[in-house]
Amino acid sequence: MKIEKIKPIPKYIEKKIRKLDKENCPQQKGLRFYAYLTKLDGELVKITVAMRNKTKQIALIKQVAVHGVNSERCYVKDLEYCYLGVYAYKVGWYDEGIKYRYNIRPYYNDGKWYDCGYKYYNPYATVVNLDYALKIKEFKYSAIDIFKPNCPINYLRLYREFPQLELLAKFGFQTLAVSRTILRKVGKDKKFAKWLVRNKDKLGGVNAYHVAPVLRAYKKNTSPDYEQIIMETNRMYMRGDLDSFLKKFGSYKDLINYLGKQITNFYSYRDYYTACEYLGLDMSLEKNRLPHDFKRWHRIRTDQYKTKKDMENREKRKEIFENFAVVAGKYHNLEKTQKCPYVVIIAKTPDELEVEGKILDHCVGSMNYSEKFIREETLIFFIRKKNDISTPFVTMEYSLDKKQILQCYGKSDSRPAMEVLDFVNKKWLPYANEQLKQIAA
Repeated sequence: MKIEKIKPIPKYIEKKIRKLDKENCPQQKGLRFYAYLTKLDGELVKITVAMRNKTKQIALIKQVAVHGVNSERCYVKDLEYCYLGVYAYKVGWYDEGIKYRYNIRPYYNDGKWYDCGYKYYNPYATVVNLDYALKIKEFKYSAIDIFKPNCPINYLRLYREFPQLELLAKFGFQTLAVSRTILRKVGKDKKFAKWLVRNKDKLGGVNAYHVAPVLRAYKKNTSPDYEQIIMETNRMYMRGDLDSFLKKFGSYKDLINYLGKQITNFYSYRDYYTACEYLGLDMSLEKNRLPHDFKRWHRIRTDQYKTKKDMENREKRKEIFENFAVVAGKYHNLEKTQKCPYVVIIAKTPDELEVEGKILDHCVGSMNYSEKFIREETLIFFIRKKNDISTPFVTMEYSLDKKQILQCYGKSDSRPAMEVLDFVNKKWLPYANEQLKQIAA
């Protein structure tokens, strides 16, 4: 293809792209890529265009890459490939009026087309006219409109080499259809092709079956799930990921045979084993270690595990509430409710801390204040207006060791009004310290 023969984006294509862009990117922010198919110097090509907004009303668009079905190289303009970062490409928009720091044109933005490596300048882009390829005699039966590949040029090249790709595409295979190993096998072995079609409900779509387990399942007349589990578990074993678990379980052979037979993965079995240990079951017994119906017993044991955990948490929570109430009762005399415009109330339960924190938008309901309260490291008091005693107003943390106020904040950790601080420091604090002497006595 000769790049000098490239034409501007056709008006109807640009209209399609802009319409699709508003659907896909309603906020109209960031760099986006789209593509369209056309002919360039007699060759089918994919032209990638970049888009970004100059203002909310003005969306810039321009051609940045051209990939041809017959060309091993591609052409690129104002496009830079980045080896690092979330966004793998940068596009220069200097000529379109985008200002850069110090008004310096980016080094990759000179408006010229360059001959570049094919794979590094092929960003993912939605193609707006895939059916264009079907108008070309060579690709009439490529089923590209059914498969909807990420890169139509790569797909058409593969179809040219392996026409059997049409069969797999029409039967809904996604992952396996673009495997050269699978395509070669389909071309040489008609029985394998029929076997794939019979198992299309399991192997079709985007199911992540590896090629090797699929071929072994066909050769050995076993389940693809079984072969997939065996392969994945073997990989984990070779990496040493199972070493710590096998120290308590024992034989790796027993483990992998059981996983394959039950069609389950290692992580599910590990969860089951952990639940059984927590429940105190004897895992040396085969009925516990290798239950006949794993899915059923996995569900039973994990439910029992969760129930026991919840019960223990409730018991722990009950203990926390009881201890909290003891401390609150012990220092109840530090409350002050008379002869003042404000009242000071000690927290009675952890739930009161949580409600206070939520309403005033601060952290008193979390960050272990309950535990610190129970250990008598600090006490939490609520300061309320005397005429509205039920509404959270200001929260205060008091240190029993230092006999000092550590924190005193209103909503969203705001500083209380000066009259509140005067009340706390000049009236309540001397009163509280005097009460502590009496409690100690």
